[in-house]
Amino acid sequence: MAAVALALYIAFGVLALGGRCWLQRRRTGSSGYRGITCRLGLLGLVGGIGFIVAMFGGLAAPLLQLLGVVSPPHILDHRWVNAAGLALAVCGLAATLCAQLDMGGSWRVGVDTSETTTLVRTGTFKLIRNPIFTAMLVFMLGQTLLAPNPVAIAVFAIFLAAVEISVRAVEEPYLLGMHGKDYRDYTASVGRFVPRIGLTR
Repeated sequence: MAAVALALYIAFGVLALGGRCWLQRRRTGSSGYRGITCRLGLLGLVGGIGFIVAMFGGLAAPLLQLLGVVSPPHILDHRWVNAAGLALAVCGLAATLCAQLDMGGSWRVGVDTSETTTLVRTGTFKLIRNPIFTAMLVFMLGQTLLAPNPVAIAVFAIFLAAVEISVRAVEEPYLLGMHGKDYRDYTASVGRFVPRIGLTR
């Protein structure tokens, strides 16, 4: 199933990253890519680097398994684990694309503190505050179960940490500063990654 994981990961890169940047440029004149910068502070830099490491690691994990460099531990080397991974990866990819469309012109990769974007509260953002990250986590978990080798497990842990750091230390303070009471009201009623969980008071 490592070959399937590799194919799905390439599809994710083409559709959710490259394709989305292309669509954003066509619609708004900007690719939406803001990258990482020291201006976001140490945690922002750590989170951004974590994303880059996880993105390259996500490609390397199934490739290394195909080449026989790494292999799944016996406890995870089962077809039902791979089947669950396939279902999660496909659902995560589809959900990522849907959430990106819901974000519209406000979609960005990274944060530029000089920009003011619309606070999106419709579609999937009505259910959770970070549906793109939630969907990407589902996708990455699926990838990990498709090719459950030690590299893939480490990559998932790095990606999870990068998401948590970036959301809590960069995105939420930025959105609070930009939108004030509207964002406070939003965080008090809509969960961070899962409905009703992660509300602020």
